[in-house]
Amino acid sequence: QVLKLFKLLHRTRQEVFKNDTKALEAARQKINEEFRNNRDETSEEKINELLKIASDVEVVLRTSVIQAVHTDSDKIVLIPRKDLLQDNTPYVDKPTKKQES
Repeated sequence: QVLKLFKLLHRTRQEVFKNDTKALEAARQKINEEFRNNRDETSEEKINELLKIASDVEVVLRTSVIQAVHTDSDKIVLIPRKDLLQDNTPYVDKPTKKQES
């Protein structure tokens, strides 16, 4: 379970920070450091807590982080991934009135 989550975090890192070598390397080092720091943990409760944190981090990376590229001195292009594109309620300028019964 630990190894599976470790690999998942690295796959997510590769997708989220694609083409950004600095961010890829920083994320790789952080993931490896966190797992290395806790590799001697024996408490099942603490291990489950750490697995939950790692799982939450993976979800946040996958669903909340967006890449941006400077294309000019005053322009940034956002590069959304499929996981970021979610259904949303369309904005209505003039909402309809609720019908009273």
